[in-house]
Amino acid sequence: MSDPQHHHPHVVVHPVVDATPPFRRVDILGVQVGKAHSLRDVVEFCRRAGLEDLDLELEGSVQWIGGGPHQWEE
Repeated sequence: MSDPQHHHPHVVVHPVVDATPPFRRVDILGVQVGKAHSLRDVVEFCRRAGLEDLDLELEGSVQWIGGGPHQWEE
C-alpha cells in the first residue's frame, strides 16, 4: 500500500470561481469531471469515479487549491 504523503492526490479541487452560484472545478486522475458547488458534489464525483471510500478531509488524499473542503465562497 502506498503512503499518501508520497504521491499526487487523485482528486484536485481548484479555487472558488466567483460566479453565480460560486463553484470549484474538480479533476479526478487528471480529467476535469465537473463543477462542484459544495462538498457533496465532490463526494458524488468521487463516487462516480469509484473513489467512494476516499476521505476528502484526510491530508494528502485530495489537493485543495485556494481553500479547504469548507471553502465554497470567495
